[in-house]
Amino acid sequence: MGSFSIWHWLIVLAVVLLLFGRGKIPELMGDVAKGIKNFKNGMSEDDTKAADNAKTIDNEPNQPVNSVKEKTTKS
Repeated sequence: MGSFSIWHWLIVLAVVLLLFGRGKIPELMGDVAKGIKNFKNGMSEDDTKAADNAKTIDNEPNQPVNSVKEKTTKS
């Protein structure tokens, strides 16, 4: 009772084909593949932007930080 027989899978396949049609399923899979490719491209663009930002930060000259200002006294 816990596992499906081949007849169950054939009925499920027939219902899916009736609902979506033969041509619609490849279109859906193509759209899913395009979405995955766009996601991967977006992730790689984020990585390159982060690397470019790190390079520009490293190339900036270091400026000393004055945490305590010296008091000047007039003589």
